[in-house]
Amino acid sequence: MHRLIPGRILEGRGIRVIHSAVVVPYAGRPPVDWIRASLPAWSRAGVRKVVMIGPAGAARLTEADVAVVPIATGLPYSGEAWQQALGEISKPVILVINGDAGVQIGPDGIGRLVQVVADTGTSVVYSHYLEQTSAGTTEHATIDYQLGSIREGFDFGPVLAINTALVRKAESRWGPLADTQAAGWYDLRLRLSTAALPIRIPEALYVCRLLEGRPTGQQQFDYVDPSNRQAQIELERVATEHLQRIGSRLVAPFDAAPKPEEDFPVAASVIIPVRDRARTIADAVRSALEQKTSFTHNVIVVDNHSSDGTTDILRDLAARDSRVVHLVPETTDLRIGGCWNLAVRSPICGRIAAQLDSDDLYAGPAALQTLVDRMNEGSFAMVVGSYRLVNFSLEDIPPGLIDHREWTRENGRNNLLRVNGLGAPRVFDTTVLRANPFPNVSYGEDYAVGLRLSRRYEVGRIFEPVYLCRRWEGNTDADLAPAAKNQNDAYKDCLRTLEILARRRMIAGGESTP
Repeated sequence: MHRLIPGRILEGRGIRVIHSAVVVPYAGRPPVDWIRASLPAWSRAGVRKVVMIGPAGAARLTEADVAVVPIATGLPYSGEAWQQALGEISKPVILVINGDAGVQIGPDGIGRLVQVVADTGTSVVYSHYLEQTSAGTTEHATIDYQLGSIREGFDFGPVLAINTALVRKAESRWGPLADTQAAGWYDLRLRLSTAALPIRIPEALYVCRLLEGRPTGQQQFDYVDPSNRQAQIELERVATEHLQRIGSRLVAPFDAAPKPEEDFPVAASVIIPVRDRARTIADAVRSALEQKTSFTHNVIVVDNHSSDGTTDILRDLAARDSRVVHLVPETTDLRIGGCWNLAVRSPICGRIAAQLDSDDLYAGPAALQTLVDRMNEGSFAMVVGSYRLVNFSLEDIPPGLIDHREWTRENGRNNLLRVNGLGAPRVFDTTVLRANPFPNVSYGEDYAVGLRLSRRYEVGRIFEPVYLCRRWEGNTDADLAPAAKNQNDAYKDCLRTLEILARRRMIAGGESTP
């Protein structure tokens, strides 16, 4: 249990004010006018110093009893800048406020964040907030932080409070922050989380501008944009060091994928779960049928009770080509993961199970051969290819090629705990996949299996495009509502939590054999 942070009683008022400092990272113009306007309220809440981290031009200001110290840098999230800012602070609580967000937070909001740090002794405290949009002001809910919330894009919001004592404890134990250009804050909050997990206050404590106006379908590809490559290398290094600290970093060797003990009807099966994709399903199936291979393959389409004409299209395709297997589940409770399990467990599934989404295409007739050849080159449990982002008309759209070159044989499975996916298309060893089924969900089912398989087995990669990923209004993740995005993010954080715990137990030698 950490000591309560001492406060100061305002004379005659009986109000306990805990002194704090504010760190303001910003990438745009120096927010001098905003800070000057905010200082009176901040001062009443106990703020005694403001440290600005951002481009040069912010003059040193002094308002009342609050000193404003600028750190001029074009890298407001670098390890050096954050280490310098931390060295300026002696107050028991550090408030971090995004200087580009136009935050309006009063003494009560600051006091609530600071008091929870003091009362709980936790590392970081954050909250819900209000966003000003063209449609008005709406509440932006955040989600709980878990052990597995190690992705750098975790949404704390633009305001949070940090326990300075735990910052000093982390510095004493692990030294200064890593020398990075973009991962200073990320490094700091991972270190702090090892002492105590951040706490969320489900109350809207401040107002800010809309922080992200792009659809979720565009946001999800930021981390694989080639222009962000250097930052991703730094973030991977920081995440790997964190996994080492918490006893969950994996190193070689890999287990060999088990040899099959049964005969398979074909060498490979292309598996397509589908529900209500009348506009795209025929293209997907034809793409699979047009594959030129030196081995036998079929196409298993799991039609999850479509009602838009998809079923009729599939019946026609199956009647025309015996390689098309049209499966309809007996129950109505299956999601995408459950449909995959149905196909993989069926006696018609091949030695290798290949993924194809119902609105995507293989990039050419040699794609399946390329994927299976790679599987046969090593003892892989799965192989992941690369894809090009295209629109509905199959025209390239930014960022173009998604090849996940951040994956390395030595560290890919560790870095997978930081990023949100493996890439596509994926092919699996059917024997391994039957022993490690998909969760019955329609989001994150492939990520869950990828985490599980990479824990023990090697994952092969192909960095040339063999797949076309269509982005259109029919994608289930094209533009999610905030509540749906939060649900997805919380689920993948949960998957990471479970995997970190499993890996920690395996490394410690406590894993039991089923």
